[in-house]
Amino acid sequence: MAAFDTTRTAYGSVLAVSRISSFIANIFGNVVAWNDARVTRNALAALSDRELDDIGLIRGDIDVVAQTDFIR
Repeated sequence: MAAFDTTRTAYGSVLAVSRISSFIANIFGNVVAWNDARVTRNALAALSDRELDDIGLIRGDIDVVAQTDFIR
């Protein structure tokens, strides 16, 4: 009599789907992080020098504050 092992997952298809979905999720996360940095940079750039000074920043700090590690 033959036995069928039901405790193992499908080897190729599940792993491939997992890698593809992980890749797509990583790209989506990078785009979201890039957009957040862009929005932050634009919002800070719209402030006057006086407003930036009120929050403890200077114009040269904008890129450093908005910088993010969106490329992994």
